[in-house]
Amino acid sequence: MKGLVLAGGSGTRLRPITSTSAKQLVPVANKPILFYGLESLAESGIREVGIIVGDTAEEVSAAVGDGKRWGLDVTYLPQAAPLGLAHCVLVARDFLGGDDFVMYLGDNLLTQGIDGFVEAFETERGSARAAGRQPPVAQILLARVPDPHRFGVAELDASGRVVRLVEKPVDPPSDLALVGVYLFDSTIHQAVAAIRPSARGELEITDAIQWLLENGHRVNSQVVQGYWKDLGQREALLEGNRLVLESVEPRVEGLVDAESRLEGRVVVEQGARIVRSVVRGPAIVGEGSVVEDSFVGPFTSIYRDCRIVRSEIEHSVVMASATIVDIGRLVDSLIGNRVTVARNEQRPKALRLMLGDHSRVDLA
Repeated sequence: MKGLVLAGGSGTRLRPITSTSAKQLVPVANKPILFYGLESLAESGIREVGIIVGDTAEEVSAAVGDGKRWGLDVTYLPQAAPLGLAHCVLVARDFLGGDDFVMYLGDNLLTQGIDGFVEAFETERGSARAAGRQPPVAQILLARVPDPHRFGVAELDASGRVVRLVEKPVDPPSDLALVGVYLFDSTIHQAVAAIRPSARGELEITDAIQWLLENGHRVNSQVVQGYWKDLGQREALLEGNRLVLESVEPRVEGLVDAESRLEGRVVVEQGARIVRSVVRGPAIVGEGSVVEDSFVGPFTSIYRDCRIVRSEIEHSVVMASATIVDIGRLVDSLIGNRVTVARNEQRPKALRLMLGDHSRVDLA
């Protein structure tokens, strides 16, 4: 079985963060979102992985490399334009060949991993063949959500078999949303070749799976029991960061001076320095970062080479090489790469901003 990871989307819902960087590389607990998916594929026994890349191909390939750190053999598959999930299967046709594969959306966080789902799919296909029954050609992962109209939604019969899929329905037939992980055999290529672009001009994977159903093929489903989140929005990303931080094991590889205090589950990575500060976990301070005369509160991850000086920050994600100086209190925030947030005491008490397109500022 192969893996197909989708890392070509533009990340419009995370702008302006994604105006200059790939959304799949935004860090959650100081690890790019994409890396969680690659780890899951490796843990399930998959070794060959194709990564769909778009405008941020150079950045993604620089971060992932050849995949050897996870025991993977990575092939990069350029997609000229984001034309839908099923179009990604079309782009990857030669790489996939006739093999079964897992398709994994690179901005999804699935804490329980996928090894159980992969094993169930392979076992069911093998036992069906041995018994002379029709094997499933696909398996979809589902999660119960309070707002199914925002997702692709599955309708199941009384036995739990998939009977219909609808993309972003006005009147959802269930609360079971499609999670961004799919398992397919080579029959999906027939489906992708048969469907036409949707009203939004994309080849929808829901339409391809619906084609499988309408042409008599068997599609299995499993409901995810652990945490799943599409991290394409600020609030979802902060929630995912909080969840991952709750499971971190404390460790100190950097310097913590005698006037500082670490409380709870705190990670201080190599080369980081905590000076006259309090860090209250769960929290992580990345390599080369400095926290000085500051308070870092729970559910905060500070990535590499950052400076936090005379400031308070809580329930936030700070990306690489950011600087925060003399800020009284910062909460529920996503701070991008090389961003500076500082107070200039030489000026009157007024806001002075330089903001890009799609920025958001909340004042209290």
